[in-house]
Amino acid sequence: MSEHPQAILVFPHLRVQNANAISSPLTHGFPAITALTGLMWALERKLNQAGIPLHLHGVGVVCHHYQEQTTQGYVHSFNLTRNPVDKDGSTAAIVEEGRIHLDITLVFSVSEKRAPGALPRLVQDAPDTLQQWADDASRVLAQMRMAGGSLLPTRAALGRRVRPWIAVLPDDTQQRATRLREWRRQWLPGYALVGRDDLLAERLRVLREHTPQATLLDAWLHASRFNYEAERPQTDQPQAADGKVRWHDPLRPRGSGWIVPIPVGYAALSGQHAAGAVANARDAATPLRFVESVYSLGEWISPHRLRSLEQLLWHAETDAAQGLYRCRSGYAADAAPDAPGEWEDEDESDVYAYD
Repeated sequence: MSEHPQAILVFPHLRVQNANAISSPLTHGFPAITALTGLMWALERKLNQAGIPLHLHGVGVVCHHYQEQTTQGYVHSFNLTRNPVDKDGSTAAIVEEGRIHLDITLVFSVSEKRAPGALPRLVQDAPDTLQQWADDASRVLAQMRMAGGSLLPTRAALGRRVRPWIAVLPDDTQQRATRLREWRRQWLPGYALVGRDDLLAERLRVLREHTPQATLLDAWLHASRFNYEAERPQTDQPQAADGKVRWHDPLRPRGSGWIVPIPVGYAALSGQHAAGAVANARDAATPLRFVESVYSLGEWISPHRLRSLEQLLWHAETDAAQGLYRCRSGYAADAAPDAPGEWEDEDESDVYAYD
């Protein structure tokens, strides 16, 4: 089995109904990235049972449309369902549940699980085999749930590629960049979720200039809200004639991006308990550890701003010694801007497929 991704497996425009919109005790609005990594591992197990020899390394998500199930107004509330009555006929308590409908594209980096001495099948010259694997994987995925939501049949649309596909990653750097330009064009319009741990570290640095005892939690809460301040005119600028004062967030200027607070994993609250040692555990054959959510900042960016496939993908990272189980994004904020004429040499017949 290869230790490095050899290809990508793409499920375009998946329609998810009633996915879990409450991603953590403090955030809502989109499923947690841990739900996608959990889906990745569950999908790999089911693919192996179906005879599809693929190992899934990382997952990326592009959201094309969402509809959170909330009431409209200044204060939003989740649309809740009335639970059935208890066995004694009394009214059961309402447990708040957040739901969201999604139209997303999932991108998995994959490699082939190959027996020693066997010939590789995940190669460029086997398009029929790759498409068959993608179609079979789509049928397996259709029987699963994503973040608690149900997958609905994808609707075909003119100029939109909805059939799943597998593409082998070229070894040449220039060829890989060319293919990425074709792929990311297919993911438009939409927004890709990437990690921005760097923004959280920068916000902590700014806060500690005025409040040395500020913590990462203070920085995360500060970055998760608007912090309006009155804009003071410069000494060489005259005051407004109408006397009005402009209010703004100095740390969130125009063009700073669509920054959101997100959960990225879990941190241990206890040591590891032996399998079966904790009563009423979901799995009595697996060691158990009590955890709490770990938070960071993410950003929704247009796919055309991705400079490499690694910037889109999320990978699971485990540090059992520190009790940290979290997801890492390969996004780098120092990417160069779009070069002039970047799209001029692109073959649009490969961009827009009608299947």
